[in-house]
Amino acid sequence: MKNTISKLIIIFFLIISFGCDQKEDVISIKKTIKPLNNSPITGTVMFTQKNDSVYLEAHAYGIEPGNKALHIHENGDCSSEDGLSTGGHWNPYGTKHSKWGDPDGFHLGAVGNFEVDSIGHGMMKFATDLWCIGCEKENDILNKAVIIHNGADDFVSQPSGASGMRIGCMEINLSEDYNI
Repeated sequence: MKNTISKLIIIFFLIISFGCDQKEDVISIKKTIKPLNNSPITGTVMFTQKNDSVYLEAHAYGIEPGNKALHIHENGDCSSEDGLSTGGHWNPYGTKHSKWGDPDGFHLGAVGNFEVDSIGHGMMKFATDLWCIGCEKENDILNKAVIIHNGADDFVSQPSGASGMRIGCMEINLSEDYNI
């Protein structure tokens, strides 16, 4: 009996210590949107990685109502006024441009469209297990850029969805620039 109690105590402490070592890794990046092409856009974009999923939440203000495309572009460089320094869509697997989740393939950077209301506010929430932050693999969004376009992505036109001019940019990095 004494031996059984000792074993139960050891098992109890092992379970407790195992539970204490299980930390949930969370990485968050939240920055302001930089206006491009003389756009009046303001707002924020936040990425949070929790366990094996990355969550995006974007808020844009001060822009024309309608559908707007939000993409991740290949270069984390918002230095040019027209946004061309960000390069094209982030497409690490070389697939055709189409709607997110297309079984025939899609750009990991072609996130989708969001609606801007009559007072100029739009919001997008998105979650995926196809991205990571800082994992140093092909699906790592670190050192890429978020681009908001002045039109909707048609999910057909190659290579970028005919979504129009780039009006907002956010560098996905761990620097303090534009951090909130």
